[in-house]
Amino acid sequence: MRAVVQRTTSSSVWVEGQCISEIKEGLTVLLGVSRGDTEADALYLADKITQLRIFSDTAGKMNRSILDESGELLVISQFTLLADCRKGRRPSFDQSAPPQEAVALYDFFVSACRERGLTVKTGKFQAEMLIRLENHGPVTILLDSSRLF
Repeated sequence: MRAVVQRTTSSSVWVEGQCISEIKEGLTVLLGVSRGDTEADALYLADKITQLRIFSDTAGKMNRSILDESGELLVISQFTLLADCRKGRRPSFDQSAPPQEAVALYDFFVSACRERGLTVKTGKFQAEMLIRLENHGPVTILLDSSRLF
């Protein structure tokens, strides 16, 4: 399971010209589910993301988490995070989980984040979405539940 985590002052998801979700200050998380991922992968990322100290304290150091800030999460499913571009010019998505498996783990991840006391909003699974965000910092973190990076 992979995630791109961005510290944002605001972000929103639009589908067919309509805003379906939006948050103010918090984290925008793009989440990709791989073949073979389990609930343990989702819990690992939920723990890591909610406890990541990427918000500034009073001294200006990144020393506070989304939990400390009482911020919001916007979680968007993005299978393209699993793209393999090592061969040829067309990305392969063979490592992406099939939709029925991916949505179950995506929903599990969202629930795990909510259980930690956060307000969590979502995109629309398998929809073509327009994501608008204002990255603060900019701060962008890449995470992988297999700890590949």
